[in-house]
Amino acid sequence: MQQQMWSFREELGRVDVTGFSVEAVDGRLGKVDEATLEPGSSHLVVDTGLPILGKKVLIPASLVTAIDRDDETVHVGCSENQVRNAPEFDPDRYGDSVYRDQIAAYYSAGGVGVDEPSNEETDDR
Repeated sequence: MQQQMWSFREELGRVDVTGFSVEAVDGRLGKVDEATLEPGSSHLVVDTGLPILGKKVLIPASLVTAIDRDDETVHVGCSENQVRNAPEFDPDRYGDSVYRDQIAAYYSAGGVGVDEPSNEETDDR
């Protein structure tokens, strides 16, 4: 299953999306800083914004739900908060299988794209 997490869906084709905008299910995330199309290890590195407020995150390719080549936009099946709360991209470790397993576990926990409160805590703000 881990290998599927790191592969683009076949129907999306093979296109370099570097520089494309990234849209979550509930809003804009940032831009693709880097995209890798290697089978079994495909991913996006997304820059989520300004240097002080933003960060770069690693997003497994399986989370890409659509690519709009005309608008140069990548759509991902997770929320802004899920991506913004994701572990920061570590350029020294992204090829490491343990690091990739940690990233996969983060996005797999609780079901990506579903903004339901967890059983552990709810935030009533």
